Order: sequence, then structure tokens, then C-alpha cells
Amino acid sequence: MPQLPAPDYPAEVRARLEADAREVIGRYPDSRSALLPLLHLVQAEEGYVTRTGMRFCAEQLGLTTAEVTAVATFYTMYRRRPGGDYQVGVCTNTLCAVLGGDAIFDALRSHLEVENGETTGDGKVTLEHIECNAACDFAPVVMVNWEFFDNQTVESAKRLVDDLRAGRAVEPTRGAPLCTYRETARILAGFPDERPGAVEASGGAGHASLAGLRLAKGETGPARVGPPRGAPPLGERPPDHPSSHDAPQPTSASDPEHPSGPVTGDAEEEKG
Repeated sequence: MPQLPAPDYPAEVRARLEADAREVIGRYPDSRSALLPLLHLVQAEEGYVTRTGMRFCAEQLGLTTAEVTAVATFYTMYRRRPGGDYQVGVCTNTLCAVLGGDAIFDALRSHLEVENGETTGDGKVTLEHIECNAACDFAPVVMVNWEFFDNQTVESAKRLVDDLRAGRAVEPTRGAPLCTYRETARILAGFPDERPGAVEASGGAGHASLAGLRLAKGETGPARVGPPRGAPPLGERPPDHPSSHDAPQPTSASDPEHPSGPVTGDAEEEKG
């Protein structure tokens, strides 16, 4: 059966959101361009993008709910169901994975007794694996509401989620102070972070990210470039190894029975 139209927000909530929406839409020459921040705005209201939120966005922008739904379901940054105050994302992409990301994610699943995308019973933590936080130089990385927790281990990640659930103060290794998921969503909608010192604390790139730049500028001395693996000792001439285009060489006798395999001396004699 088709779903009935989504219910509307209560009058006071709708009036407040309409005022915020007008401010967001006014930033763009084409109102349709405001859809992404408006989805963050309604996500900040209820903690996820509800059918009511998508109906609101459609009405404000003159779109169909199908158009809004297509965008809201495309981006993983928009939740489709209720979640916790803190979204803990463990990077399981290549570098983080091999340096411990897979082990961290598996340990947190067991420790929190949840699976990917699920929320703890106290409503505090939603666990998810994510694909690349663009912070490979600090791997393995865990993000909480999109703030960085670098160079994590299984034990440090367990302490992190325990502190979040217990309400203890938690500080990212770099970037702005941590806030709840709803507060983060409102900031992503384009509204200022009113917390004293939060903007100044966000800073720039981390020290590891800037190491190459410092080397290029000569601030820590020139980079040392070693010989390639297998290179001869200094002062010795490498053996002649002409290009196969210049002087084709027979390959090693790895598969003498194969008709297109290597050519050996014995094979040449037999042919002669």
C-alpha cells in the first residue's frame, strides 16, 4: 500500500525551521542548490532525515518528495533512522585497515554489542565502518561526529566509546571540540558554531599532513633519497641490462613445455 503523506512539523517547530530555511536558501542564486544544507537542517531537528523532514525540504524548494528522497538516500551523511548522540566511524579502507582499522572495528562491535549502523541501547553511540577519512597519514583513524581521533588502537578506541557513553569529556586529537550529532548537523547546515573558541580550535592540517611541505621548503633539511632495492653498492657499475626493445633476450626456462614459452639453448639446438 502507498504511504500516506508525511505528517507536518508542529506549528512552532515549522515556523522556526522556515526562518532558518529562508536564511539558507538566500545564500544561493538557485534555490535547488540549498537542498544539501536543508537536509542537514532537518537532520539537526530530529537526529535523522525523516519523511516529515523530506516533505519540508520539498515544500521549501519547490521540489517533489521523490527528488528530495533521491538525494537523501544517495549520501551516507544523512541518516535514515534514529541514531546515537555520537556517530563513531571507523575507517576500514586500505591503509587504516592494514594498520589496525579492521581490528578496531571488530573489537568495537563486540565491546558495544552492536553491528554496523546500529546504536547502543542507551542511545549514545552509533557504530559504523566508513570508507576513507582522508587522513591516511594518521592511520588508523576513528571519527566521532566527523571530528578526528588519530592513531587509534583497539584499547584507545574502547576507552573512547566508554567515555562517550559515560558522559566524560572527550577531546579530538585535532580540530574543533566535540559536540552532539544534532549540533554537528546544524553546523553542517551552515549555521555558526556559537561555542566560545570552537572555530579557532578547528585549526588547519595536522603535522603529519604538512611533513612533505616542510621538507620541500627545506625547514627540516633535505629529504634523504636512498638507492632502489637491489641496486649495486656505490661506486660499482650495474650489470648491462639492455631494453628488450633494443636487444631482445630469451626468458628463463620457467615453462619449457609451453609452445609460447621461453627459448632455451637446447630448444635452439633441437630446432637446428
